[in-house]
Amino acid sequence: MPRKPRTRSRSGIYHIIQRGVNQQLIFENDTDKIRFLLTLKRFKAMCQFELYGYCLMNNHIHLLLKEGEEPIALIMKRISSSYVYWYNQKYERNGHLFQERFKSENVEDRAYFLTVLRYIHQNPLKAGLTQSVFKRSWTSIEDYIYKPDVVDVTFALDQFAADRTEALQRFKDYMQHVSDDLCLNADVQVRVSDSEIKQYMNEYGIESSSRLQQLEKENRNDILRKLKKVDGISLRQLSRVTGISKSVIQRL
Repeated sequence: MPRKPRTRSRSGIYHIIQRGVNQQLIFENDTDKIRFLLTLKRFKAMCQFELYGYCLMNNHIHLLLKEGEEPIALIMKRISSSYVYWYNQKYERNGHLFQERFKSENVEDRAYFLTVLRYIHQNPLKAGLTQSVFKRSWTSIEDYIYKPDVVDVTFALDQFAADRTEALQRFKDYMQHVSDDLCLNADVQVRVSDSEIKQYMNEYGIESSSRLQQLEKENRNDILRKLKKVDGISLRQLSRVTGISKSVIQRL
């Protein structure tokens, strides 16, 4: 059956999720994320769209933007094609990186706009990657709190107050209020294989589970904490691969 065409947003604003094909990583490291943001910035100027928020996760991205003269489908095609071309050259690979069709939802009113913006900024928080919405790189929260780079902050801040100082304080209060907002979801459950966990261990200088077990407790726990932060690694799996009890890992 042919795919159902997207409903055009009356406001021109969309919440977009683009994820890796077959749930694979689209960012291997911070350098990749920097490259994506540079690509986003370049096409923002070229396509004349407004960007209100973003969040870069390891295997998917969230964007909150308003299309300009070009439709959202063409904007996303330009961004993804450029990044994938660079990514494939860097990692000497071929083929698709993103799922062919990105997910989107229309954002038609002020209340839902703010809901989506908070949802995007709290994505790492709800994934357990940070303890504070303000202490996580690779979201647009830094553009709002410190200095705008790629994000158009004025539109969102104007929703809180005309005075910039008051608006920023209300913005902070709103963003740090943990909510149960239900927005467009990536529907992605990342799974990391045992061999991938061993590769992560190798990157930390640990060639085997035996070597990890022989480390001093403080160093061992530091490695385990880093592994726990990786999307898709369960406690049971980490215990199995490292040979360290689940209860010990859970207490870290």
